[in-house]
Amino acid sequence: MDIQERLTAFAMLGAGWVMWLLVILSVVCLAIILERAYYLFATRDDARRLKEALRKKLDEGDLDGARKALESSSSFEARVVAAGLASAGRGPASVEESLNGERLLAKSRMERNLAFLGTVGNNAPFVGLLGTVIGIIRAFQALNESQGQVSTGLMAEIGEALVATAIGLLVALPAVAAYNTFQRIIRGRLVWADSMGRDVLEYMKASKGPGGYRDAEKD
Repeated sequence: MDIQERLTAFAMLGAGWVMWLLVILSVVCLAIILERAYYLFATRDDARRLKEALRKKLDEGDLDGARKALESSSSFEARVVAAGLASAGRGPASVEESLNGERLLAKSRMERNLAFLGTVGNNAPFVGLLGTVIGIIRAFQALNESQGQVSTGLMAEIGEALVATAIGLLVALPAVAAYNTFQRIIRGRLVWADSMGRDVLEYMKASKGPGGYRDAEKD
């Protein structure tokens, strides 16, 4: 049996499994979308208000107040900046490293499972197209067996083949939309985290002595 015969035999199995695969992918994507939406919603905060409160405490030289302002928030922005403040006694360089490290962890947590959404969004149409190709092969095989006579069954095969592509697109569109929306939210939150982190570094570098906050507090 040559490769063409093998492919034809595979196509004759039908495109039903492609449909089920797309249905399973859509269910998994929906679960990820709902979980990520809840997670990002539960860890949100008014970043502008938090930045203003942090800036006020830093301008007053109130390190403990700045820590308390961050601890009162469940957001990733606060968590990133709090990690920097925890290293305040070791100088600006240590604070910057702590900010960068916690930022990477926060980004990783927020982006969990989003790669799957992106992959499905990019490839679901091709999976659907595979189902369409299989359906068309079956249709031409049926046409050959019927000696060129077009039947209702043949039209049904062609219709099923086109449905596979449509389902692939229906799976891909929400996945792509959700992926782009979540990425936009994550980028925005990381921008606020970076902005507040720069406020901390600015204060550290303006403080007296190599010890940053530690020396500033002694004054």
